[in-house]
Formats: sequence, structure tokens, C-alpha cells
Amino acid sequence: MQMPMMAGFGRIENRCAAPVIIVGAKSAAFADVSLHETRIVDGVSKMRALPELRIAPDGAAVLKPGGMHLMLMQPHAPLKQGSRVAIEFELKGGGSLLGEFEVRKAAP
Repeated sequence: MQMPMMAGFGRIENRCAAPVIIVGAKSAAFADVSLHETRIVDGVSKMRALPELRIAPDGAAVLKPGGMHLMLMQPHAPLKQGSRVAIEFELKGGGSLLGEFEVRKAAP
């Protein structure tokens, strides 16, 4: 059975001299892709959408379980472990960056 929701983890590096601000994401493989963050508030884990993700010059953002991550909703087709999925990150002010993620089995 195909899961209607998945998560994307990885590291996004900014090797430019100027900050990069990601304001959205999309992929031909999913109906919807969005940036989210999980935080503990008053002892309760809460997830919220991130309107933007700023990455400083020569900095990086780490997407990981329990922190910032991509929510990958409603895959258009089954994804095989080891295959790659392209994600297009939309930048504030226009333009985009292309990232590639490897499909892995969910942690137990």
C-alpha cells in the first residue's frame, strides 16, 4: 500500500555570498510539497508549516526527523527504495534550485 504522506530529510547548502530564502517547494512526483518544522511546545510535539527558510551565505539547513523537514503529500506513483526524486525549491524574489533526494525505507 502506498503511503499518502512521506517526509524528506537532507542537507541544503548555500555556497553563495548572499543569503538564500526558500519560500516553497514542488515535485512532479507528489501532489504537494511543503516545508515544515516540528517543535516541542509545553512538552507536546507540534508541527507547523514554515513560510520561508533562510540559509545564510556559506551556511546550511539540515532537514531531519523531529526538526525541519519536507512534507511530501500524495505520491503520484509508488516509489522504490533507492530511486531518486527531484524537488524544486522556489526562492524569494524569483528563481529556483533543484535538489535530488534518494528514496529510503522509513526508520522503525
